[in-house]
Amino acid sequence: MYSFRNDYSEGSHARILKALMEANLVQDEGYGEDRYCLEAIRLIKARLGRNDVDIHFISGGTQTNLIAISAFLRPHEAAIAANTGHINVHETGAIEATGHKVIAVEVNDGKLKPENLKTVLEAHSDEHMVKPKLVYISDSTEIGTIYKKRELEQLSAFCKENKLILFMDGARLGSALCSAENDLKLSDLPSLVDAFYIGGTKNGALLGEALVICQDSLKEDFRYHLKQKGALLAKGRLLGIQFLELFRDDLYFDLAKNANKMASILSEGIGKAGFKFLIHSPSNQIFPIFPNTLIQKLEKNYLFNTWEKADAEHSVIRLVTSWATQENDVNAFLEDLKKAMQ
Repeated sequence: MYSFRNDYSEGSHARILKALMEANLVQDEGYGEDRYCLEAIRLIKARLGRNDVDIHFISGGTQTNLIAISAFLRPHEAAIAANTGHINVHETGAIEATGHKVIAVEVNDGKLKPENLKTVLEAHSDEHMVKPKLVYISDSTEIGTIYKKRELEQLSAFCKENKLILFMDGARLGSALCSAENDLKLSDLPSLVDAFYIGGTKNGALLGEALVICQDSLKEDFRYHLKQKGALLAKGRLLGIQFLELFRDDLYFDLAKNANKMASILSEGIGKAGFKFLIHSPSNQIFPIFPNTLIQKLEKNYLFNTWEKADAEHSVIRLVTSWATQENDVNAFLEDLKKAMQ
């Protein structure tokens, strides 16, 4: 069985394991104040071209979303998200459990636009309703689409004009930035969003996300929030070492490029076989539409998610490639697809 179910089925890149082993018996400070975390932060700041941002390492994406959003919002304030947004559908009500409503907006491409935000603001006009305050977006999105620079600039301008916090979930940011269709740079983000994170869990790390807080008003006392919600790790070096290795050179981006390349080969092969897709996705998640009978045959040798029904006889499946996916794994799937069609 080969899994295309997610991009965290494998452990981590060998360089990270080697670095963790080499540092294993070196004594250092705790709670993210060790030499590895500090050096990783320095490297990421250099990549961003900004020394005025705050960077915190957190173990996972849901933890990062929960801690950041609950820290940034006052009790009566709410987050706006696409209906497909991770905080809306895949985090077990984590944001709501902190007392903040998630206002979901129906979109067809996973991306929020200024007009979507305008509609929400108009519908929440007084103190008898929650106050929309934070805009949650993902890049790449949960359905594999990416934000182009112009789209993010327009969203950013609207948020600034309406005093909204713009927060980007970057669990798959590597895939988005390395997409052949992308025109955003990592260094563009601090001027366009108030906070975002660089996902490691889904891009070659054992675990970990690097939260970048750009807006000064959001920085104060953030380590208190980390500690209170159980995310200030005594052995924070375990996260710092991984990001240090990922950003020592271009490893972070090289791994994302591999995931995208493998997805592109899959997508091209499936398209040539005559199948359509739920949506055009230029990242490492693709969503082909297959007959249910064909899906049943493929399930004998491959793991993947059935995303939704297309009609009574067809369903959309999600295929996810990773930093570790090999071309022979992709080619084997395409060969088995051809055989299953016969």
